Amino acid sequence: MTRLGYQIPNFTFEPGVNIFRNVVEQAKAAEAAGFDRVLLMDHFYQLPGLGAPGEPMLECYTMLSAIAQHTKSVRLSALVTGNTYRHPTLLAKTITALDHVSDGRATLGIGAGWFELEHQSLGYDFGTFTDRFEKLEEALQIIGPMLRGEKVTLAGKHYQVTDAVNSPAPISRIPIMIGGSGEKKTLRMVAQYADESNLSSGAIEDIPRKLEALAAHCERLGRDRSEIKVTKLQMVCLAPTMEEAEADLKAIAAVKGFSAEVVDLMKMILIYGDPDTVGEKLAAAMATGIDGLTINLAVNGHNTDRIGLLGEVASKAIASAG
Repeated sequence: MTRLGYQIPNFTFEPGVNIFRNVVEQAKAAEAAGFDRVLLMDHFYQLPGLGAPGEPMLECYTMLSAIAQHTKSVRLSALVTGNTYRHPTLLAKTITALDHVSDGRATLGIGAGWFELEHQSLGYDFGTFTDRFEKLEEALQIIGPMLRGEKVTLAGKHYQVTDAVNSPAPISRIPIMIGGSGEKKTLRMVAQYADESNLSSGAIEDIPRKLEALAAHCERLGRDRSEIKVTKLQMVCLAPTMEEAEADLKAIAAVKGFSAEVVDLMKMILIYGDPDTVGEKLAAAMATGIDGLTINLAVNGHNTDRIGLLGEVASKAIASAG
């Protein structure tokens, strides 16, 4: 499971920076800094709040397979795959291929999908909220057995497969991580189908309620809650001093063309500042009872020195939770 994950959500760097090479260097720096998983967003447009839709965004699984060739120990995952972008049988084959090219380091991170502009613009069926969660559940009923080497037949509302076979089988037992924080639908599916839960949204103060909801679903379904590991996604801007964190934020704002108002909003959303400030807030997240953290440096991760510093700070926060 992820105890300390490093997510790369931004591919907009200063002019002249090679995107792929920088992402590889970030992954290598994360591995060296003690992160146990590297994760990429599975999107085709940049997300609101992180930049404009037309900013660079490289396809997730191609990138993860390439990163596998430049790393040795970190597990590799999407945070998280949008189920609406690939048929479940294709996704099962894709994640299996990633497991082979990484020598058994793949994790399947998956969610229902939510970015409507991306779907409408690129031609993916968006459907209703109910449609997307029905599709996700059917997909899990197909992908899970395929990853376990079982032959799958399903006559579902959204997907129909007959004697679906996944050969070769994965090298490892591929964990399934469901991303999202919805207490009624998402966490119930975590309890029923997943090994891990990533609470990808919401405040730190909300985590205990999410954990209670997950425990209640596990009790109803007869699942041992301790089998499921829960992590929280945190967006961080960390630098050796508050002044350097401020400078990093202003630098990326200039590249992306953010206004001063947007910069002020980012300061409110991000865990922002020097090691003591960031470490205190990460420790507070761990104190809620989660098992680990997945952290991104959307502002300054392209400066790999910041990744090493984050590894030190986050590792101390995790250790403080015991």
